[in-house]
Amino acid sequence: MTAMTAPTVLSAEAPSLVQSVDWLAIAPVVITAAVGLVVLVADLFLAERHKPVLGWISVAGLAAATATLLPLRAGDRTTFCLTGDPAACSYVADRFTLAIQFLVLAGALVTALVSVTAVRDSRMPAGEYWFLLLSSAAGAALLPASRDLTTLIVALEVASLPAFALVGMRRGDRLSSEAALKFFLSSVTATAVSLMGVSFVYATTGSLHLTQVADRLEDVPGQLDTLAMAGVALTLVGFAFKTAAVPFHFWVPDTYVGAPLPIAGYLSVIGKAVGFTGLILVTVIAFPAYSDIWGPALAVLAALTMTLGNAAAVRQSADRPNSAVRLLAWSSVGQAGYLLVPIAAAAYSDRDQIGSTVAYALMYAAVNLGAFSVAALVARTKPLHRISDYRGLYAERPLAALSLAFFLLCLAGLPPGIIGLFAKVTVFRSAVDAGLGWLAVVMAINVVIALYYYLRWTALLFRTPEGAQTRTRAPWPVTAAVVLTAITAVVLSGAPEIILRVTTGSLFAQ
Repeated sequence: MTAMTAPTVLSAEAPSLVQSVDWLAIAPVVITAAVGLVVLVADLFLAERHKPVLGWISVAGLAAATATLLPLRAGDRTTFCLTGDPAACSYVADRFTLAIQFLVLAGALVTALVSVTAVRDSRMPAGEYWFLLLSSAAGAALLPASRDLTTLIVALEVASLPAFALVGMRRGDRLSSEAALKFFLSSVTATAVSLMGVSFVYATTGSLHLTQVADRLEDVPGQLDTLAMAGVALTLVGFAFKTAAVPFHFWVPDTYVGAPLPIAGYLSVIGKAVGFTGLILVTVIAFPAYSDIWGPALAVLAALTMTLGNAAAVRQSADRPNSAVRLLAWSSVGQAGYLLVPIAAAAYSDRDQIGSTVAYALMYAAVNLGAFSVAALVARTKPLHRISDYRGLYAERPLAALSLAFFLLCLAGLPPGIIGLFAKVTVFRSAVDAGLGWLAVVMAINVVIALYYYLRWTALLFRTPEGAQTRTRAPWPVTAAVVLTAITAVVLSGAPEIILRVTTGSLFAQ
């Protein structure tokens, strides 16, 4: 008689290989990507005269994705975690993630409002434009939640690749094609360098999850130390490129000039947020063991970036074509230097300094998108984008002039732009607290230099206009974008504690 074999009983403690997906946590990214696919498919079936509806579908999708951040405001969700190590997750919806996702999705929403009119007037292919914009926004929203190097690089490229095509969307425009090519080649080179750095880090640690990388870099064998240092340095290159930090800034002026104006504004805010987010995640979470390398390097980059950006902005001639866009481009380079300061300071104190970068980024997003929205409005009658075109704007469009003046004062950090002053003081204090007195002095000097070109442009708005003024009716989507950003800047100037409440303390999941 054959003995009966007892059935195998699985241990209750054995880890399950089946992943449960927190759909609410990933909803902002999924909704944005899904609406992009809907727009792409709908474009195949819509007649040309009905194509504008694609823009409004995109606006509604971005608004819905932004609204899904509300139920996540506790910042305590994770998903796609390792079964053997539940603390190592690929997607984390903590306070840092939610703050950056709000910046990205709200910024993309403002861009979409300005783009509704631009796509129609410039006769750009609507389906491709909206699909690319939503795809880029989905990648940018995924990046702050990424907690492993693979997802981080994939999100970076999903945010970047559509942007190349968006820059060159104006068919038959030589400047647009050159800008897209320059942006593409330099970005691909930087990404290739970063991928080599990631491979070195993986070879050293045997892991791609940021928390595990951080733990294993604490005790690197002596023979692998040089490889680890090279990996850390090379990984930072791609993200430094996205932030437009010197010497990775050379693509910015030509790209902004050649791109459609809404996309230039998008790159100045969302594109920059992508770079800073990645830089924060790899330095503060993955590479704290090598803070003695990236800390001084980022401090020097911050000083060079703010100095070169402001110096180039001062040199812009008011009568030169595209001088307004070039000034905003060089201004964004200078602002990138300020944003780098708290990240460098985190190497010398604690990672809570990162809250200063997030606070500054939120302020910068609102006012810079507002400035580009006003520029899009002015460009309807004065397409040369010269600073001199804004002379006497108050007599022609009082609301637009007052809004632009307020945006420029916020960027300069002068009252009544209190939110700009608050953000600069926060960044300045982070440098002082970290013992980077020399960097604080460099920042103070650059703030004074920036006052010159911001105030020069502001004063021009209220001078007596020259010649006859041509006034056309402002499209209401562009007006809505200007009003939305202006209200946000005014509210934050009156109650800066709103941002302070979000960015103080630990932003990362414990």
